[in-house]
Amino acid sequence: MKLAPEQERLIELLRRSERMLVFTGAGISTGSGIPDFRGPDGVWKRRQPVYYHDFMRSEAARIEHWDYKLEGWTAFRDAKPNATHEAIVRLEKAGKVLMVVTQNIDGLHARAGTMPERLVELHGTNSFIECQTCGRLTEPGPHFESFRQTRRPPICKCGGFLKPATISFGQNLRNEVLERAVEAAKQADLAVALGSTLSVYPAANVPLIASAHGAPYVVINRGPTEHDGMEEVTLRIEGDVAEVFPPAVEGVLGVKF
Repeated sequence: MKLAPEQERLIELLRRSERMLVFTGAGISTGSGIPDFRGPDGVWKRRQPVYYHDFMRSEAARIEHWDYKLEGWTAFRDAKPNATHEAIVRLEKAGKVLMVVTQNIDGLHARAGTMPERLVELHGTNSFIECQTCGRLTEPGPHFESFRQTRRPPICKCGGFLKPATISFGQNLRNEVLERAVEAAKQADLAVALGSTLSVYPAANVPLIASAHGAPYVVINRGPTEHDGMEEVTLRIEGDVAEVFPPAVEGVLGVKF
């Protein structure tokens, strides 16, 4: 079957790359049952977030935040990596991926097999609960069950407030996490943005940094992104990431997903 020119170009760029930066957003996880946060039916449209400073100073805000997180907990807990996550891992095992930088908090890259040293979770992860005082990480299941039964936000043994280990609104990204992403972007020979509207900063700057250092920049997303039309973008493919990216990786590596 003859490939579309844009698909042929994507395969060519993937084949030539040896230090790829893969930047991912919510659009790669919809196939795993995780709702697109900013999409038409996303949580952003249905429920306003609790800001970090409110969480830290208000019991009512902490209850609201835990209630919001409880609403999506089962979907996150039961989600499985899909073909896009697996395609990224195959590229990594082939020695072509320098770093996977994700905005997602679902933990699916790690579950798929992306190595910790090649994964930057810019906005944290729902895979752990974090104490906001001592930083201790614990498994989420018992805390969600406790909150479900008591409606009381859980407290750490040290007395600190517990919160899923994600970056909340109004909470700064961790400098060391962002620095890992930026350093990888500077060294990359290709940047590929998958399933992101590229509208959340400073995260969306990361692939642009790769482009500024000479790397071709590919954007694959269903629907518009804020980088559309930028001269930094080498190739823009409109469509479902799951229908575009895994077949391209198959064309490069000769594996099926």
